[in-house]
Amino acid sequence: MNRARDTILAAVRASLGRGALDEAERAVLDARVPTHTRPAQDEDPIERFVRKFESRSGTVERIAERSQIPAAVEAYRAAHALNRKAAVGATLKDLDWPSDWQTHHAAAGIEEALSVTDCLVAVAETGSLILVSGAGSPTTHNFVPDDHIVVLETTQIVEHFEDAWNILRDRHADMPRAVNVISGPSRTADVEQTIQLGAHGPRRMHVLLVG
Repeated sequence: MNRARDTILAAVRASLGRGALDEAERAVLDARVPTHTRPAQDEDPIERFVRKFESRSGTVERIAERSQIPAAVEAYRAAHALNRKAAVGATLKDLDWPSDWQTHHAAAGIEEALSVTDCLVAVAETGSLILVSGAGSPTTHNFVPDDHIVVLETTQIVEHFEDAWNILRDRHADMPRAVNVISGPSRTADVEQTIQLGAHGPRRMHVLLVG
């Protein structure tokens, strides 16, 4: 895919009669990118994220450190009487998961009632999580199981969407195949204008806020 992109860009440059931009020319173009007006916020970003996320039927639990994640997930599983099989994001595989659990890091199937993933960043402005696809984070983790637990560090919370896009561009030279912006459990009001949770994704969404 990168080779195809390079070929296309090379063809565009050739038609313009020039080569790749040097750093000075790139800086001139970057300076022309408009700066968006960002809404002012007079609330702590962490508190705002929690408030906005919970306003859309999501739940948030605060824990002190990452080593507490397995115990918190097990408590959630037990509280909702879920089976002990879960799809877990690859970045979380080294945690000390309960020995009687079945965990895997591949695509989630209908036999898993629970998925546990990390996220790229969270946006306080709207109470949204941004999750990107990759080899260790299949998009099915976000939509197939009825219950989705997302691990979020307090340091990953930014104020505005523009901040999140900058992080995405800085960390991914090429855009991920899928970028999902999620602000709570799946819902619809298509049937008689009555809100139903779990229509096109998880019925419950729970954030473990670390730090």
